[in-house]
Amino acid sequence: QVQLVESGGGLVQPGGSLRLSCLASGRIFSIIAMAWYRQAPGKQRELVARITSGGSTNYADSVKGRFTISRDNAKNTVYLQMNSLKPEDTAVYYCSAIDLYWGQGTQVTVSS
Repeated sequence: QVQLVESGGGLVQPGGSLRLSCLASGRIFSIIAMAWYRQAPGKQRELVARITSGGSTNYADSVKGRFTISRDNAKNTVYLQMNSLKPEDTAVYYCSAIDLYWGQGTQVTVSS
């Protein structure tokens, strides 16, 4: 069982930055893949970024070059650094462990 708690969402102006954090419980954190998803109103949930236990990463085309996923295994935490934010990045962002466990989500709103 893995429990996930996201934090760091909020309201930011276009072009701004936010860093999301996801704290995971459990001893298996260091050996599992973690990911960030998002869901905008009226749209399906989509993968934003994923990081493997070894640190390999992949990103949605829409966020490449702007977002960075990272992990700190000593802190059982995965991060999503979001730069150059756009209004279309507005969504609820969810942390996921091996696409099986999910956090409660954190709202990110990009608006002037």
